[in-house]
Amino acid sequence: MKELLSIIIGFIFLTSAVYSGNENYLSVTPKSGEGVYALLKRYNLSKTSCNLNKFKEINNLNDLNLLKGKAYKLPVMVYKYNAKSIRSTIGNYDLDLAKKIQSYNEQAQKAGLRKKDYRVDNILWVPYEYLNCEGTGEAASTPSSKKYPIFGKENEKVVIKDNKLKGSVYYIVAGHGGPDPGAMGKYNGKTITEDEYAYDIALRLAKDLLEHNATVYIIIRDPNDGIRDEKVLKPDKDEVCYKNQKIPLNQVDRLNQRVDAINKLYSEQKRKGAKRQRVIVLHVDSRATGQRVDMFFYYNKRSKSGKKLATLLMNTIREKYTEHQSSRGYGGTVTARNLHVLRKTKPTAVFIELGNIRNSQDQKRFVIEDNRQAVANWLTEGLLREK
Repeated sequence: MKELLSIIIGFIFLTSAVYSGNENYLSVTPKSGEGVYALLKRYNLSKTSCNLNKFKEINNLNDLNLLKGKAYKLPVMVYKYNAKSIRSTIGNYDLDLAKKIQSYNEQAQKAGLRKKDYRVDNILWVPYEYLNCEGTGEAASTPSSKKYPIFGKENEKVVIKDNKLKGSVYYIVAGHGGPDPGAMGKYNGKTITEDEYAYDIALRLAKDLLEHNATVYIIIRDPNDGIRDEKVLKPDKDEVCYKNQKIPLNQVDRLNQRVDAINKLYSEQKRKGAKRQRVIVLHVDSRATGQRVDMFFYYNKRSKSGKKLATLLMNTIREKYTEHQSSRGYGGTVTARNLHVLRKTKPTAVFIELGNIRNSQDQKRFVIEDNRQAVANWLTEGLLREK
């Protein structure tokens, strides 16, 4: 695995925003360690396929691999402001749209992304998605947002993009937690633990699913971590099991506690008429330091739907690696396994090992924020494909 997904790794230097003369798109050189997803996020652009496809198109890319030190055009159109109004500048007289564009520019200046107010330098930024991504199936017919403090202050707002998963219920379970950190490794001389990285990816996955109007329960929860962007996630022991149960030291008691929480919620949701309920369990493996592994998917041997879902998720991940790193190859597997959480939970369940925490190459799948987000995005895409 060379740099697991430069889609995602992007080793780039300091940011300098310039204006793309011919095609009128904002051009930026991302920060060191910032990949495509993080770059879009910093410029407050959604990570929808509409934006990602436009990013590839305007940069003449076949994939989302980034080169060190190179400037890239963002899906943000640059207009010469006519000093009269936003509506007459862009030729669109929707007042709500104009207010949205005004707010975007003001927030960009406040965040230090642009030096001057658009009314001073007469340069107006207009996100491509504001004009072109509506009606693609990615935006909800009545867009709305909710706040979920569990994701942390900077990430608590969740915008519902569409209703593709409305009526579906997901139980996201990060492995270990509380008194048990799980597998442990070393990164740049610092200890990294399984429970912290599994939890961060679990939060990202949960947020992605909520954006499609799913009902989501985060079974293992931390009251103060939220989604984090650091490479080294500081370990702690304050995780609890839904709703607010102290996690016991005994392993069997821990497993029964989370299974009981899921099964109780499952019964409640079934009474409410939920048709699809799924359990996604996320773990990080520990193997010999030199052993690189791909993501492995496990299911209960008695569950045909579990095998089907595990296969769907694995095929989605394989497809993404083929798309973004065609020469890499992918060795992930789908296997029946006699695991407590797979046997005892009532909903269809899939158990995922995300990689070897002790291998320096596999660690890039966890320690790089963009990679954690990509894993969550790709698992979400697989779940969206389920019929």
